Amino acid sequence: MDTISTIEPKELWSCFEEILKVPRPSRKEEKIRAFLIDFAKEHSLDYKTDEAGNLLISKAAAKGFEHMQPVILQSHMDMVGEKNSDIDHDFETDPIKPRIDGDWVKAEGTTLGADDGIGIAAQMAILASDTIEHGPLECLFTIDEETGLTGANALQPGFFQSRILLNLDSEDEGELFIGCAGGVDTLINMPYKEKKVPSGHIACEVSVKGLTGGHSGDDIHKGRGNSNKILNRFLWNATRKFNIRLSSFDGGNLRNAIPREAVALVTVSESDYSRLKAWFDTFRQIIKDELRSTEAHLEMDLIKADKPAFVVNRKAQKKLLNSLYACPNGVIEWSREIDNLVETSTNLASVKFNEPENILVTTSQRSSVDSAKKDIADRIRATFEMAGAEVIHSDGYPGWQPDSDSEILKITEKAYLDLFGNKPVVRAIHAGLECGLFMDKYPDLDMVSFGPTIKGAHSPDEGIEIPTAEKFWKLLLETLKRIPGA
Repeated sequence: MDTISTIEPKELWSCFEEILKVPRPSRKEEKIRAFLIDFAKEHSLDYKTDEAGNLLISKAAAKGFEHMQPVILQSHMDMVGEKNSDIDHDFETDPIKPRIDGDWVKAEGTTLGADDGIGIAAQMAILASDTIEHGPLECLFTIDEETGLTGANALQPGFFQSRILLNLDSEDEGELFIGCAGGVDTLINMPYKEKKVPSGHIACEVSVKGLTGGHSGDDIHKGRGNSNKILNRFLWNATRKFNIRLSSFDGGNLRNAIPREAVALVTVSESDYSRLKAWFDTFRQIIKDELRSTEAHLEMDLIKADKPAFVVNRKAQKKLLNSLYACPNGVIEWSREIDNLVETSTNLASVKFNEPENILVTTSQRSSVDSAKKDIADRIRATFEMAGAEVIHSDGYPGWQPDSDSEILKITEKAYLDLFGNKPVVRAIHAGLECGLFMDKYPDLDMVSFGPTIKGAHSPDEGIEIPTAEKFWKLLLETLKRIPGA
């Protein structure tokens, strides 16, 4: 079988193949940073790191292009680590296993890490080349974009010198992005008491899996199922119909991924089990019918299980299930200014029994309007504070306000038109990009973001469309050739 390094352009794909061998989950970027530093040393390139762990590699202009303004290319080092439940993979130690699937490159049961490994690969390929035409070049590799934008947030003024930035972290070829949503996380801690399993009760495991999942910014409007909401809907109803008792709830993983799987352990009176099972079969069909157009591979099951050590006290169970049911999820508001752009959304990302007698609920909110972002985060707070939970908001991150008069936008637009014969779409994105934080630290930056087509980011279905990667590469090189003089 051909390896991905045989795909054209080979200089891009061979770098991407090397990146896939290096573990780089969020907040564990030590190995990829060391790999990139070794790469810089091998090619006699200047490099430096900051206290947060961001890395900057610099390269002098190609001969004849010394007069150009310096440009910074930017990507993030980390990747989302999501896998199917039947896959044995440790994201801290194991390489990603890519495969070619028609016009796509995907991974074997895990996220691929094209978000943003393909951006890193493009930077490496340019830094290693002796023939690519470009002016003075800086390449910025940030840490922890996926779980907290930590690297971009910690970046200090003066770390880089360029005032033109090309962000290589977009996922729709043919589109140039000049704005993004801001975001905030809302974390909920709900206490409970462990109680004895009621006499005469047997245990059941209830599971939801096979959902599509996806990016909680890019995919939030696509009508995909949320495993936490589906499972909780069943538990809420079953509590009232059959007096089930909850022992555990484990759903979702990452704040910025639509949860694909969730499982709960419950107990029910042995005499009610057959009625519960029959009602579950009816409930499952209802959910399948509701999501038939978006979740063809949805699976739900209820099976007998070993009796747990405890159940949650009734009052805490009621508060948890009521709060999860009432918790908003999905698109809250569409933009009134830009067609087909989600303005505000929220994602019920995970529910975990994370320590004895405490349940951690993780949610994330996004909006291109700061006041609307605060409003939806406060709605989440109110929902759970009514149940007596402790609610904490993260510091959040700002959005990136569009500038339709941007010089680098016009340069990139013209380069795309000349290369491919049609105009690119210029728009903002509901997902978060680091550009908003860069603008906070470097207010005179001129920025544009683009990339190849990546589908299923943040899920094991992630894939990068091969023909679009070549177009992304050509556009990047053509844009670098057109940077104006200093």
